[in-house]
Amino acid sequence: MNPQQLKNIIEAALLAADHPLSVDQLAALFNPTQPDEEEPPTRDELRQALDTLQQECDARGIELKEVSSGYRFQVKQALAPWISRLWEERAPRYSRALLETLALIAYRQPITRAEIEDIRGVAVSSNIIKTLQEREWIRVLGHREVPGRPALYGTNRQFLDFFNLKGLGDLPTLAEINSLEDLPAQMHLSQSEHNTAPNHNDHGSEHNVVQLYPITHDAASDVSETHEGHEASTHG
Repeated sequence: MNPQQLKNIIEAALLAADHPLSVDQLAALFNPTQPDEEEPPTRDELRQALDTLQQECDARGIELKEVSSGYRFQVKQALAPWISRLWEERAPRYSRALLETLALIAYRQPITRAEIEDIRGVAVSSNIIKTLQEREWIRVLGHREVPGRPALYGTNRQFLDFFNLKGLGDLPTLAEINSLEDLPAQMHLSQSEHNTAPNHNDHGSEHNVVQLYPITHDAASDVSETHEGHEASTHG
């Protein structure tokens, strides 16, 4: 198969898919059992085509991004202020308490709810844990073998995909973050009405909120519903 045709097929597949596609998933598009189909591309040829597509996006408004579960086209972060106006509904708003809880799970996993509360110094609302699980950003990895067997929480692959990360190693280091309040900026999130005063209310009031904009070609569905995705953990 000539390189241009291979590149066109990959580009079309990534634009048509509503989720990132891995190299294995792209390879499955080519069926060598069909008599009129050419020899399928190798993994190296697929990666070369992906590299070419990434380079061709340098001067465009979109980029080909590799995240935890594969490759996807998305709007470049710098264009978010304009592109976000396409959707009348506002992006989800999350309390600082929720983001601090998520940050602790991401950096300290596996971690129990009690351990999160010990670090933050306040109780963690059940609504926070429920919201994070509904977004499929966290999951129960197991249970600590102590009385009561509390759940151990860790992040999901969808967490990595949403925040444009290939793996947990791509998170900003703790040395790069002055405080948990800095985490949204470090992870390229758009902040709105972010009050820097301490917030002791974990129920997500109208104060101390951060607005998240997933910058993908499927941003409308990211805003309105939870992605369906792989059940693998970030370590899988």
